[in-house]
Amino acid sequence: MSSTTLGLLLAGFALLVAGGELLVRAAARLAARFRISPLVIGLTVVAFGTSAPELAVSLQAGLGGQPDLALANVVGSNVFNILGILGACALAAPLVVSAQVVRVEVPLMIGWSVLAYALAADGRLGRWDGLLLVACLLAYTAWAIRRSRREAEVIQREYAAEYGSERLARTRGARSLLVQLAVCGAGLALLVVGARWLVEGATTIARALGVSEIVIGLTVVAVGTSLPEVATSLVATLRGERDIAVGNAVGSNVFNLLSILGISALVAPGGIPVASSLLHFDLPVMLAVAVACLPLVLDGGLSRWEGGLFLGLYGAYTLYLVLAASRHAALASYSAVLALFVLPLVAVTLAVVGWRGWRGRRDATGRLGAR
Repeated sequence: MSSTTLGLLLAGFALLVAGGELLVRAAARLAARFRISPLVIGLTVVAFGTSAPELAVSLQAGLGGQPDLALANVVGSNVFNILGILGACALAAPLVVSAQVVRVEVPLMIGWSVLAYALAADGRLGRWDGLLLVACLLAYTAWAIRRSRREAEVIQREYAAEYGSERLARTRGARSLLVQLAVCGAGLALLVVGARWLVEGATTIARALGVSEIVIGLTVVAVGTSLPEVATSLVATLRGERDIAVGNAVGSNVFNLLSILGISALVAPGGIPVASSLLHFDLPVMLAVAVACLPLVLDGGLSRWEGGLFLGLYGAYTLYLVLAASRHAALASYSAVLALFVLPLVAVTLAVVGWRGWRGRRDATGRLGAR
């Protein structure tokens, strides 16, 4: 590893940390000013902003004749956002998931994942597919903001209780708005630059090791362009803004599916062809990961052991990609262990957790009704 590559990696990491801190601070204050819940800010402003690297990479790949990289970047980022980011955040501090996430956001994320898979099933994402995805994004964003504004008074009371009425009043001036917007923009800029430097360094190393383009897109580029989400969600978790952390991960997946895939399919010449390996393995994995969120959020959140489970699953997925790309002799044995033991055990565990969570919520609702 050259000193230049190492310098890019370290500088990119430093910019990500600084950018995540600035963005979370500004986003929380903007939420109070415009009477929008922190969850919706995480699902829209923060999620869309931190997904800017994915958009840039996928557009560049689509226009540059690298459609495999464009689609692999989105699929890999969505898998990492759930297993990697939520797993790491839950390890840092157990995540308490709001009822809105259970009732609305996770089911919608699963629905968008099913839609993207259905559109890709014919082997190509064309311009009409892209137009449909972008239209869904615009409708979803408008609906989320409108719904949150209807809950404005409750949001203001929650913010005042957490931060104090004096701090709430300071967010309402015109000068304060400009400062918050400037801080938000600076945080996003640091995140984008930091992610770019990290991706450049990591990609240089991966190519030197002879890793294929699809695997680079699913792992190195996907993780690298998701590093703004990592930094933002971890900072938000440690600062107690856990709605922003969860909303950022879920909202980024929605943005990746609807906006990045949609815009890339619109601008790429001839649309985006879907490689067989992506259609028959990686896209189903992305859909399964989205579904895996449902039983855990029904339990009220993610505990530390569940976060560790998510991280372990991401490690197993990445190892499979590396073994498959290198056609390693251990691939057959490893695949058998995953299929016969690991995945069934994980499925049973998630089912039990989800059932317990659903039963607990039902019992709690029954007790409240009895009163």
